[in-house]
Amino acid sequence: MGISAADPLSGTITQILRTVTQGGDMEKLWPCLLVLMNLPGAFLQIDLDRNAFVFPKESENSYVTLFPQLQKPMKAFTVCLQVYTDLTRPYSLFSYATKSQSNEILLFKERPGLFSVSVGGSDAFIKFPETFYTPQHFCVTWESITGLTELWVDGKPMVRASLRRGYTVGSGASIVLGQEQDSFGGGFDKNQSLVGDIEDVNMWDFVLSPRQIHTLYTTGALSPNVLNWRNLRYETRGEVFLKKELWL
Repeated sequence: MGISAADPLSGTITQILRTVTQGGDMEKLWPCLLVLMNLPGAFLQIDLDRNAFVFPKESENSYVTLFPQLQKPMKAFTVCLQVYTDLTRPYSLFSYATKSQSNEILLFKERPGLFSVSVGGSDAFIKFPETFYTPQHFCVTWESITGLTELWVDGKPMVRASLRRGYTVGSGASIVLGQEQDSFGGGFDKNQSLVGDIEDVNMWDFVLSPRQIHTLYTTGALSPNVLNWRNLRYETRGEVFLKKELWL
């Protein structure tokens, strides 16, 4: 099921959001809004600040599809997100697939302390200090001109790696949270699924500077131009729930 601007339910959502932003009774409205946001397959565009997508169990059919504000080939990008999980097996954080390349961009946790970044089907492996039972903030950057990719963990840079120098990331992508796409929009494996919370997913079509990444980690005060958590278009499938974040 999808919700479009022409649907009556879309008007209900709009009215609720308007009431909230105009100083309505949030305590009464929030439960209603949560029901609407957690409808399976509901297509929404909303400010998700202080909220997280919750994947409560291993699954091959629970995921979130994100719809970018900008669709064009990219010579650079930055993706940032925050995740809270106790998984020790491999799992996908961010899957960006095109019809010609399922791993056009893939952010993947191989095991505790080892992160992989894929661009155009090529992989770079980056070590980082693991922490447990606390959310971790990840930023990944890549630029075509040098092929350099960076992993930032909780505002700190890891050792740079290199892959796909001169490459152009394709457009028309299927962007998925919670699963790795082995084909365009599908091919999921529950053994690579996320179990936990993910939030603050943002994307730019350029490389953020070290100062900008530090600012994002400490204050969140930047404006993404591809994916914006504060104005996100998304669709949920399966057992994925939008809940208030557990941490402050």
